[in-house]
Amino acid sequence: MQKRAIVTGGLGFIGSNLIKLLLKNNFFVINVDKISYASNFYNLRDIKKINYKFYKSDICDKKKLNSIFEKHKPDVLFNLAAETHVDRSINNPQAFFKSNIMGVYNILECVKKYIKIQKNFRMIHVSTDEVYGDIKKLKKSKEGDKYNPSSPYSASKASADYLINAYVRTYKLPVVISNCCNNFGPNQFPEKFIPKTIFNIITNKNIPIYGKGRNQREWIYVEDHCRALVNIFRKGKIGESYNVGTGFVLNNIKLVQKIMKIYYSNFGKKKRNVEIEFVIDRPGHDLRYALNSDKIKKKLDWSHLYSFDKAIVKTIEWYLKNPEFYSTKQRKKFDKRLGLIND
Repeated sequence: MQKRAIVTGGLGFIGSNLIKLLLKNNFFVINVDKISYASNFYNLRDIKKINYKFYKSDICDKKKLNSIFEKHKPDVLFNLAAETHVDRSINNPQAFFKSNIMGVYNILECVKKYIKIQKNFRMIHVSTDEVYGDIKKLKKSKEGDKYNPSSPYSASKASADYLINAYVRTYKLPVVISNCCNNFGPNQFPEKFIPKTIFNIITNKNIPIYGKGRNQREWIYVEDHCRALVNIFRKGKIGESYNVGTGFVLNNIKLVQKIMKIYYSNFGKKKRNVEIEFVIDRPGHDLRYALNSDKIKKKLDWSHLYSFDKAIVKTIEWYLKNPEFYSTKQRKKFDKRLGLIND
């Protein structure tokens, strides 16, 4: 029998990639997106509209959400609707608290009502490695480790995770949490580090790096993350959380140098010397994130398929083939530096 999935935030980066994967796996997909600055219909321009329905709606609109549940009777909801950019959370934390906390509360209330008529439903909530906060060298965050968020963004995501755990325990809601490392790949809005780096190389601009560039992050190709989310739906245990990572951790300087080397080796010579440009650091910038992902590998038989090098080639190819994604209208949304308190 065909599964029916609601994907909130389906016009965004991870959401649009997840929708493509679900459609390939014969799901009927209901895409719920409020159409924010990072939403883009371009991300789903190639899909066939069979087994697909779109609703323009905010997850803070409980009445509309309830009506979508009642009409489509989904088997699963993947919650990817969120404000995600740390710099934006520094400038405007209220928007993050509204979407990432109150929006999740509204979804949980809808689920609480819905499971009275649909017993086999599940909700998969997409969280982040940033909830664990800054960790020491060689350490990896495990499920169950203490949360220590540093930014308004990570605090809002941590709050949502706590809220979900409370609803699971109190109301027996069928929710599973994923905590993923940094994603990259096609459709990613260019305010984020890797697409901004690629854009600047393509346009022969210097590449800005915060502080001294020593900050370390773990990276995963978005397709691998989406496969993990489907695995969590099919095999994950209600009330549990699963870290999703690759073990590929690199500091920002080495990451940019690696991307530049791969770009110029595969896609042409330099037109001029694109250089790394160190800029004022973000307030409260965590130095290191890294995940222990043994649980999802052992319990759910998931592992990433793409090496970083292979995935970054695919990513660069996509941006080169899709220059309209970097349209003038789009550039106005990501050209200005955010996250400076005195802005």
